[in-house]
Amino acid sequence: MAQARRRRSPSKTGNGSGARPPRGERSGLARWLRRLLIGGGLLLVLGLIGLGTSVYFAARSMPGYAALMSSQNGQTIVVRARDGSEIVNLGPSYGEWLRADEIPQVMKDAMVAVEDRRYYSHVGIDPMGLARAVYVSWRDDRSVRATSTITQQLARNIFLNSNRSMDRKAREAILALALEAKFTKQQILELYLNKVYFGGGAYGIDSASRRFFSHSARDLSVGEAAIIAGLVKAPSRYSPTADTDAAVDRARVVLDAMQRYGAISSWEAEVDVSAIRLKEEEGQNSVRYFTDWVLPQLDLLLPYDNTEPVEVWTTIDPAMQRAAQGAISSHAPKGAQGALVSLDRDGAVLAMVGGTDYVRSNYNRATDALRQPGSAWKLFVYLAALENGYTPDDAVVDAPVTINGWSPRNSNGRFAGQIDLRSAFAYSVNTVAAQLGNEVGFSNVAAMARRFGITTPVATNPAMVLGSSEVRLIDMTRAFAAVSARGESIEPYGITRVTTGNGRLLYAREAQRGDLLVPEYVAAGITDLLQTAVNTGTGRAAQIGRPVAGKTGTTSSNKDGWFVGFSSGITTGVWMGRDDARAVGGLQGGTAPARAFAEYMRVAVADRPVEQFDTELKLPGWQLEPDDEYLFGDREDDEGYYFYDEQGNPIGPYPDGPGYDDSQDRRPGMELPPSDDAARRPVQVRPPAAPPSTPPPAVGDDFLDRALGREGTAAPAPRRTGAAASPRSEGRIFSAR
Repeated sequence: MAQARRRRSPSKTGNGSGARPPRGERSGLARWLRRLLIGGGLLLVLGLIGLGTSVYFAARSMPGYAALMSSQNGQTIVVRARDGSEIVNLGPSYGEWLRADEIPQVMKDAMVAVEDRRYYSHVGIDPMGLARAVYVSWRDDRSVRATSTITQQLARNIFLNSNRSMDRKAREAILALALEAKFTKQQILELYLNKVYFGGGAYGIDSASRRFFSHSARDLSVGEAAIIAGLVKAPSRYSPTADTDAAVDRARVVLDAMQRYGAISSWEAEVDVSAIRLKEEEGQNSVRYFTDWVLPQLDLLLPYDNTEPVEVWTTIDPAMQRAAQGAISSHAPKGAQGALVSLDRDGAVLAMVGGTDYVRSNYNRATDALRQPGSAWKLFVYLAALENGYTPDDAVVDAPVTINGWSPRNSNGRFAGQIDLRSAFAYSVNTVAAQLGNEVGFSNVAAMARRFGITTPVATNPAMVLGSSEVRLIDMTRAFAAVSARGESIEPYGITRVTTGNGRLLYAREAQRGDLLVPEYVAAGITDLLQTAVNTGTGRAAQIGRPVAGKTGTTSSNKDGWFVGFSSGITTGVWMGRDDARAVGGLQGGTAPARAFAEYMRVAVADRPVEQFDTELKLPGWQLEPDDEYLFGDREDDEGYYFYDEQGNPIGPYPDGPGYDDSQDRRPGMELPPSDDAARRPVQVRPPAAPPSTPPPAVGDDFLDRALGREGTAAPAPRRTGAAASPRSEGRIFSAR
């Protein structure tokens, strides 16, 4: 029996289901469990030591609180219009730094409730939140959602990028622990609320509040705080300026979280978020052409390295800018671009459009494009002529002309014969402009253009009088503005003052006095011509029901169309054409550009009094001609006409002939045909020869006796010549009366 019992006993301790492992196996398993626990404990201790060391050195090398406060990703620039309204906010905006005690409690509660409910209880990372996120991920069979605490978000915003790598997450956790070790919860929350990104370039709650609600974050309401707190999750998706409905729905989620958190009551959570008034957007992009032009000037206006947020107060008028954008968009031919610059009487830029759509093309054609101005360039030709003694009523001849092998032609292919200077300008007669340029000198025309602010290279060949030299629209507008200012120089500007975010003045523009470019009588004369061009000439489409003076310009094959003019102290230039300089069907300065000018100017001058132009010619004494009858007696007693040369010598009689019109003026380079038929034949014109080193001999004594009335009559008083004579007295026809 005992032997039997001994045989059965192994069955109780064998490998059956209820049998225990042998003693040796039990001890081996225990040893492995102990080793695992000890090894794991050692690894944990080493890990904690390593983590502690990392946190220690991270906290030790971390900048101080003041340094973190001042750190920025870039300079904030708020650009304001002349009425003080904000037109664009450029660069990261940090607004005003709010201390912890200045931040509304409702803003703190909203952020903690929606982003990190255990913020005040964790040490920078939230193990419970991470465990919950893992459980939810396992339950719903989806990836683990982000569980960054407020401290981790702050560490990422200040020190790291947004890459979703394990290495970045590990460093983020270490930096979060270091922040918690070095700063208090209030300090961390203050840093976070002043630095977190809320979209639209706004960093920090004050910038976001001003960006979306136009007031300081100190005055945030419950609903506004909920909207701002809701932006952190997805700034672009929940931006109130991008999608109001999405922003409102997200704010309701924040309000519900605040109620569960115990920060607000149930009735406070029922606030109507949709009724909150948001900041109005301008809804136009053309103003960016202006800001692109004006902001680089800050490098000159602010000579020191300024990195603090600034506000730039400009000259732009929002209503005029909208009108300018509308005028260009509605009148620019299909496939063509358009540009507009409008200056006030002191040079302030009221509106600037550099193209039809800034989003598609930010190239500023108003300030950077170089295009041929066509007949708009004749402004400088006629200015030079008026300065050299011409008047709007002087007679000129529209006839074929050749200068150094160049033969200009008129756009209509016809020649009008004798006309006055005013009509030649109004109808943009090319042959007359060529003759005038040849007479006064092409280099003098170029010098006049330089005098009036043309900054691009100017050719001095004969064709330059028709606008073959490329110019910028803003320079041409500046030149016409100087005419509007009665000959005083104008300097376009766009910035009136620059201040810091708290109002400290950094720059203020001082009033500037322009230089007198031409005498007032010359400015009056050219204004007379410009007004006629609009009233009866090529610029009739630019009429707006009040006095307008301006000039059209069209280049060959209709590649460019210009109109530049002024009224009631506002000068506006319009250009249209293709960027590739291809022809545009039907584009002429007197069509689309002039119409765009008129549409814009009706808005621009609406609140200004009507101003009549000063076109009265108050000629200087040297240009006033003595009475011919007083000098030369009665024409009936005389035998004919004669000329004076540069030295004042009469150079031969010009006897009366059939069909001769004594009202014509004869000038070098402008040969007058004796008959209408002869006016159709080309006239070869050569540049005036340089004066000889010694004066040429005078004419014969017989002619002098007849011309000076020495035969039977008293000698008349001699005509003044030389330095005291008119610059155009040379070659002018006078009658011996």
